[in-house]
Amino acid sequence: MSLTADLRGRAETLGQSLPALLAAADHLAQAVILGDHGRRRAGMGDEFWQYRPAHIGDSARMVDWRRSARSDAHFVREREWQAAQSVSLWVDSSAAMRFSGDRNRPPKADRARLLALALAVLLLRGGERVGLLGHDIPPRAGRVQAERLALAMADDTAEDYGRPAADGVPAHGRVVLVSDFLGDISGVEAAVAAASDRGARGVILQVLDPAEQEFPFDGRTIFESMTGAMRHETMRAGDLRSRYLARLAERKEHLARIGRAAGWHVGHHHTGDAAQPALLWMYRALEAAL
Repeated sequence: MSLTADLRGRAETLGQSLPALLAAADHLAQAVILGDHGRRRAGMGDEFWQYRPAHIGDSARMVDWRRSARSDAHFVREREWQAAQSVSLWVDSSAAMRFSGDRNRPPKADRARLLALALAVLLLRGGERVGLLGHDIPPRAGRVQAERLALAMADDTAEDYGRPAADGVPAHGRVVLVSDFLGDISGVEAAVAAASDRGARGVILQVLDPAEQEFPFDGRTIFESMTGAMRHETMRAGDLRSRYLARLAERKEHLARIGRAAGWHVGHHHTGDAAQPALLWMYRALEAAL
């Protein structure tokens, strides 16, 4: 196949998948009605938030005299804080993320992209700026940015496991890392440390297939990486279960330690579960990191 034909085929595939991914992300985001992200607090802005009783130290200019005239007390008109945040996403696009233990379940990559893009849609609707690490897409606002993110997320990489990117994280911004985190954990440590050095805080979401969580294998089994670079055959897969589950528990605890040390939130999601609770957790965890 010629290079031109290959590029045309990829472009047509992306053209078909992009609207579907955006539509799914919009639908998922629509199910989470939470108001504007990170803005429900008093501060500088133009939008009215609430009235509160005047306190000692409030100047006369802060008093809303029209509202105060309707009662015996003085009231201050507070505006809602509207400083937009910069949120940088990293979504693992490695070969390992294409795994699914059941044809009726989405691959991990599909769920990771859906959750990340739905989160981006929510943030962009709230006026925040969202970017994508590893793709030279800096945080920007607006609907067009969601289309840029969806297009970039559609690309797969050839590596077996992904390594989080931290280059381009804005100072004091927010970061969201989504992956199975089954590869070299030092990459996660380095990315979180680099982001934290810039004053950033964030969220880590581990996405696993139920087969990876439960290890339902027994008897003769061939384990092979998605690229075929790694392969292991055993006649007694059941004997590996306890050791595998112990290693998985160690990996989750390692992620938790990384999160605790940096003040980040760490969560877990299985592709056999509904996506909405995971999106809600990501949104709330990111809000708590502000």
